[in-house]
Amino acid sequence: MHRFTWDDLQFFLAVARTGQLSAAARKLRTNHATVSRRIDRLEQALATKLFERSPRGYTLTALGERLVESAEVMEREASNFHNEAMSGAAPVSGVVRISTLEGFGNYFLADRLPLLAQSQPGLSIEVLTIQQIVSLSRREADITITLNAPKAGPYHYEKITLYRLFVYGHRDYLARHATVASRADLANHYFIGYIEDTVFTPGLDYHRELLPGVRAAYQCSSIHAQLAAVRSGLGLCVLPHYMACHHPELQPVIPREVHLERHYWAICHKDLTVAPRIRMLTGFIHAEAARAAHEFHGDRLLAEATARGRMV
Repeated sequence: MHRFTWDDLQFFLAVARTGQLSAAARKLRTNHATVSRRIDRLEQALATKLFERSPRGYTLTALGERLVESAEVMEREASNFHNEAMSGAAPVSGVVRISTLEGFGNYFLADRLPLLAQSQPGLSIEVLTIQQIVSLSRREADITITLNAPKAGPYHYEKITLYRLFVYGHRDYLARHATVASRADLANHYFIGYIEDTVFTPGLDYHRELLPGVRAAYQCSSIHAQLAAVRSGLGLCVLPHYMACHHPELQPVIPREVHLERHYWAICHKDLTVAPRIRMLTGFIHAEAARAAHEFHGDRLLAEATARGRMV
């Protein structure tokens, strides 16, 4: 066995998570030839086969599956090393309040921020998970996670991640109702969505963009309530992939033809960007979002849908 380059592991994880060279290349901001070369080099160094290649993409071998967990541990340790180096020798302390959209707060940050709190006992974290936009100018929060970067004002903003949304239905609902073979077929189905006159940001107005003329018959101000409704088999619902992918009973409907793309942004006052507590929290969120990129992006779902379309 030859020595391998640690940097090659990020290419291994990107392909393992997406199943496609092109998707991994986009995630790593490189080209598919570089990704292929790095995977080949890693396999040669380890003297083993990590992926099965096919026209549909890259599938992990049994050994590759086992090595993913170890690679992810190394990835987390590298991220922790980077965060500790950024924070300096002194422990981070103080209070930081973050305001976040409900989906990102409850279905992503809620499982991860406790890890940061445990590692930084001097840091007090306050999380506002609400269905409206708080005011940074009135210092109602130090950081806000939203869908749009500010167009003006004394703010610093960073893109956290792209995420995709698809139309989902419970498999029992889909089995009982007419097949959806095209976008036009969606008009014949019962839809779940936001209350139209309470949508506080255009980024959440999914139906106007994706399904013009289709009104949700069951409307909720909470994405959690929408998820519960679609899981009960009530109807179809537009959901972020990173939420729906954890519920195997939910199936995407014509994902290649019907999906949306959004971005999460972290915004704070420019005068707070150098504060260690702000850098610590935003750095942590960036690292965790990068690790979960395959859930946010849904690249594998799109790749599988495209491959099925070619076979038809």
